[in-house]
Amino acid sequence: MKILALNSSPRGDGQSKTGIMLNSLVEGMREAGADVEVVSLSKKTIKPCAGCFSCWTKTPGKCIHKDDMTRELFPRWLESDMVVYASPLYHYTVNSTMKAFIERTLPVLEPFFIPTESRTYHPLRSQAPRVVILSVAGFPETSVFDQLSSWVNFVFGSSSIYKGALVAEIYRPAAEALTVPYYKDIARDVLSATHAAGQELVAAQTISKETMSKITRPMVSNPDDFLELGNLMWKTCIAEEVTPKEFVAKGLVPRADSARSYLALMQSAFNADAAGNTNARLQFNFSGDIEDACYLSIHRGTITGAIGTVDQADLTVNAPFEIWMDIMTKKADGQQMFMEQKYTVEGDLGLLMQMNQFFGQD
Repeated sequence: MKILALNSSPRGDGQSKTGIMLNSLVEGMREAGADVEVVSLSKKTIKPCAGCFSCWTKTPGKCIHKDDMTRELFPRWLESDMVVYASPLYHYTVNSTMKAFIERTLPVLEPFFIPTESRTYHPLRSQAPRVVILSVAGFPETSVFDQLSSWVNFVFGSSSIYKGALVAEIYRPAAEALTVPYYKDIARDVLSATHAAGQELVAAQTISKETMSKITRPMVSNPDDFLELGNLMWKTCIAEEVTPKEFVAKGLVPRADSARSYLALMQSAFNADAAGNTNARLQFNFSGDIEDACYLSIHRGTITGAIGTVDQADLTVNAPFEIWMDIMTKKADGQQMFMEQKYTVEGDLGLLMQMNQFFGQD
């Protein structure tokens, strides 16, 4: 089987969640014996359709544009048995790069009107490849893909001009969680299922319900916390005047604005492997502009947290909220702040020294 996998994401450097999902799908396809070519559309020149209809009259089946689409991509598209359209969700549909590619496949059609009971269509000039749609979004609800799915089925579905070319739709909500350490076990399972989907598509031109349910399984147990973390990241980007890519490159940390958001941040940053078999209760008593208390309980690779106080804490941190957030976001040196008595601690100081190890990347 000859497969063309198109990635229209403008992101690179491991930032593209579209790319992460597509890579797993392609690995499965290749493992099943398919000849798969992956093309990054952002690196290609694809001019917008001019709407001149020259490809229907003057040069039937060939576009007037002398770009990468005409010279390279359209011929490969025609030769493929299956094409994977992988795009991030932009305004609830594919992005403009992918839309431009799809529009430039117009030469595969002839101009004549063919009426049917349900709709009128243009006939195919030659056989079009089977279609797989893959898209990711930051929103946690699967319903965010409803408009895209409706459009995809209208264009490529059973009653379309492409006569049922659509064989699979793969949609991954809350895709940003794919690279968050706290969700790495779930992310691994999702990508493993996506790999399996690639194998199934080559073997049977479909994806089983069981595999699809694993791909689309909820990645976050508490969507409210997930959204709050996203909002904190954006607030930090705005305050620091950086893009999300620069945020990552600079190693910035979202700044909590409440005890509740602090708990959510700490739990999302928890490194279970680094914590190992540690059992500890960490109490945080905040003063200043935000007076509140919260605690984290670590138990053999798991973590829970709550607002309030815990009995017999192994470590208690008493700090002005803003001072502690400066330390957490690396704007202040925790050891220096401790020596200057900007905050105090009670209990196991070793746990304080291990916090950078327990909360962060491997």
